[in-house]
Amino acid sequence: MTGRLVAGVDCSTQATKVVVVDVDQGDRVAEGRAAHQVLRQGAISETDPDHWWRALAAALSSTGLADRIDAVSIAAQQLGLVTLDADHRPLRPAVLWDDTRSAYAAERLQTALGGREAWARHVGTQPVAGLTVASWVWLREAEPETAGRTAHIRLPHDFLTERLTGNGVTDRGDASGTGWWSSRREAYVPEVLDLPMVDLKPSMLPRVLGAEDVAGQVTPMAAQWTGLRAGIPVACGTGDNMSAALALAIEPGEPVISLGTSGTAYMRAHRAPADPTGQVFADASASGDHLPLTCTLNATLAVDNMARLLGLARDAVAERTDVVVMPYLSGERLPDYPLARGSILGIDHATSRGEVLLAAYEGVAYSLVRSLDVLAAQTSPIAPDAPILLIGGGARSRIWQDTIARLSGRALVIPEADELVAWGAAAQAAGLLAGRPAVDVARRWNVAKGAGVQARAVDQTALDRIARVRQAADALNTADFFASSDTVPEAP
Repeated sequence: MTGRLVAGVDCSTQATKVVVVDVDQGDRVAEGRAAHQVLRQGAISETDPDHWWRALAAALSSTGLADRIDAVSIAAQQLGLVTLDADHRPLRPAVLWDDTRSAYAAERLQTALGGREAWARHVGTQPVAGLTVASWVWLREAEPETAGRTAHIRLPHDFLTERLTGNGVTDRGDASGTGWWSSRREAYVPEVLDLPMVDLKPSMLPRVLGAEDVAGQVTPMAAQWTGLRAGIPVACGTGDNMSAALALAIEPGEPVISLGTSGTAYMRAHRAPADPTGQVFADASASGDHLPLTCTLNATLAVDNMARLLGLARDAVAERTDVVVMPYLSGERLPDYPLARGSILGIDHATSRGEVLLAAYEGVAYSLVRSLDVLAAQTSPIAPDAPILLIGGGARSRIWQDTIARLSGRALVIPEADELVAWGAAAQAAGLLAGRPAVDVARRWNVAKGAGVQARAVDQTALDRIARVRQAADALNTADFFASSDTVPEAP
């Protein structure tokens, strides 16, 4: 093995994963993984940031090639809130993207800036539970002493990049998911930072890098910890969805659905959206333009938990169902029902457990398939014959493939490569060595190649059934019918 090697890192919710890639051949030569400890209890979702740092070292070590790597890049779960003291030490566990304690803060933020139109104009993304700005407002009110000691705020990928390089930087892709940086302005938004309930100085936030910028070099201390060589370059990194899109080298108008713990649907675009309804996030891409995105809090984890509740294997579904499952086990972001909970409707004496499980798959898939129409309205039309790139942990499941194809009426392409987030980060690192845009590297590697699933007729009966039930349930969810005292903070 004589070629140049790069490491791409994916610090996801559940684990840190590393792929080591030969730059010139585009071959994966090694991989590593280390699990995370995540606290999930009711509306709470947290992880100790120092655990990510330990997991990074363990994952790199397990590749057996840490000392051979020539460049590295970190991609990670988006939206998390990492609070650091003046010495850059974590003050508390990081608040993760699916923590919904900030639901009430998000509502008040919307009003404080002047409503939906104002957020669309200034930021492009509406405040929702779990958005970094909403989590910060929640923290200031719930833990004022911790907030008062906070000297620096970072996202998960920023935290690890800073530990590697000593530099407080982020990238435009991950910054665009915070609620205080605008992909429409390419800048932090003073109208948000100066709100009394936010009250953040720009000096507390990382410097935002461009798509091809270098974050720094691995410090001697970081090298000793991780096994990497001191002085190798570290790319700017990015958020997980941006990194996966980069790995796929998607072009504008090519739809992607990602099935992980959460579900996302996105397309690359030349302009940033400004959606006052709050369905589309105005995310920036890791290739220098934009990545309008919709996100559900519930996807594969919700279905797996439904299977566990029913005492079934995850693929033990019936051939058909008349049941509708509202799979909002973690609340929901699309639609924006942070305090909702899951429900099952339409069962009778003859209903089987397999029918209920199939309905859970349909409930998740419905939200993601319908969001493609919303994305198209905000960006550009999707060609009628354009296939969906189906990625994420659920993409190789026959049940997920069948359900997405049946509800969308589109063909699917399932890339052969797994760990696309880490592959995107690897492309960033390789771009530094090659002096080329990372998206060109990913295109040359052809990470998006994969098997296809043929298009089939749309299951309009299922779509209509789910739509009717969801419309009827809107009154309960918008009234926070499922909220309880441990999920809704009291107003200050």
